[in-house]
Amino acid sequence: MSLRLRLLLMIGVSLSLLWGGVAMWMLHDLEGEMRRTLDQRLAMSARMVAGLVAQNPAAWDTVDGAGPAPLTVPATAKGLACQVSSLRGEVLARTPGAAPAAIATVTPGFAEREIDGERWRSYTVEAQGVRITTADRLAERDDLLRDVIAAAVVPFVVALVGSLAMLWIGVRSGLVPLERLRQALARRAPDALTPIPDAPMPRELQPLVDALNQLLERMRTAIARERRFTSDVAHELRTPLTAVKTHLQVARITHGAAAETALDFAEEGASRLQHTLQQLLTLAQVEGPFSWDETERAYADEVARLAIRDAAPEAPGRIVFESHGVPAELALPQALAVTALRNLLDNALCHSPSEQSITLEIEAGPDDVRFRVRDSGPGLLPDELARVTERFWRRDRGRGSGLGLAIVLAIAERCGGSLSLAPPATGGLEAELRLPRAERDRAS
Repeated sequence: MSLRLRLLLMIGVSLSLLWGGVAMWMLHDLEGEMRRTLDQRLAMSARMVAGLVAQNPAAWDTVDGAGPAPLTVPATAKGLACQVSSLRGEVLARTPGAAPAAIATVTPGFAEREIDGERWRSYTVEAQGVRITTADRLAERDDLLRDVIAAAVVPFVVALVGSLAMLWIGVRSGLVPLERLRQALARRAPDALTPIPDAPMPRELQPLVDALNQLLERMRTAIARERRFTSDVAHELRTPLTAVKTHLQVARITHGAAAETALDFAEEGASRLQHTLQQLLTLAQVEGPFSWDETERAYADEVARLAIRDAAPEAPGRIVFESHGVPAELALPQALAVTALRNLLDNALCHSPSEQSITLEIEAGPDDVRFRVRDSGPGLLPDELARVTERFWRRDRGRGSGLGLAIVLAIAERCGGSLSLAPPATGGLEAELRLPRAERDRAS
């Protein structure tokens, strides 16, 4: 169902039901008021005749019981009949055309009866020894009520139909900016990621346009990053593959020590290729959809122990571990925390002399845990510090994949942490990784 039709149905049906209910309410009240008014007319007519009788009572006396006095009563309004009779039942006066059975009522007050298929309503009052009865046909009342209702309903229906027509026009014209936006998006090429032009737009649609422009900008940035990433990956994988292929060809055409050396080089190239692919898979997992549902809690000390074991399995003594504060629980899966810290340790071990150690220090704050890794390597220049977290960046194209610190930064940003690098006064490089603490751990 289209938005236009949905709006029309919702507003139109609501408007029709609302005004239909109001109309029924008003017509019900109008019918009751009409009936009360007509009853009051009957009563007032009877009382008016009673007042005339009171002014000249002698004129209504019978003459020696010889019958009614020779008096006449003029015809009243259409549908209204009147009769004046004595208390003994003698008719003294009657309007022309009045049905005797309809107005021959002896009980004071209102009454209804059916005469010759017609229903009559009458009102009787007694005064000065005479009985006055007024009556009218209920069919004429119903005709009058139908005429009044028709006079009220027809303009109402015309106004309602006109309102629905104006509603259709208003909704159609109100949705024109949305239709223009749809047409503008439909005309765009699949690879067009430029922002939607900032044309005059209704205030209600401006947040939608802003959200679309933000989405297009994120898509443009993501596609550009993936294209750059694909280009870098192709270049990085081409080099070790070419080296492996070359060394295998050398091993095939040579013998002895030369062949063994070529095979050793080929094995080293394959290991480098495997490490690069593993780092690429890790980076893809971190930046892609990731499940945070992990039952095992990640504690800072345990993360540090596992990262030291993975980074230096053969020489764990090269890493000096210092912990300050109580054990802190991290607000991220243990695998991510271990991967980030292991890459920091790998980077420090790779750039430190083999005879010197590196330091890992943990400090728990109120909201996060800080992992500081200090090495005694050559350090980095200011322009190198600005590029060291870029993918595949390596100093002088040295060893490694150039993805370790990029993975650390991606994990930190994914979980709401941070990574900072700075050269300490003693030389080398100090990396500080901040990871958020779990909410339940902060409360305790």
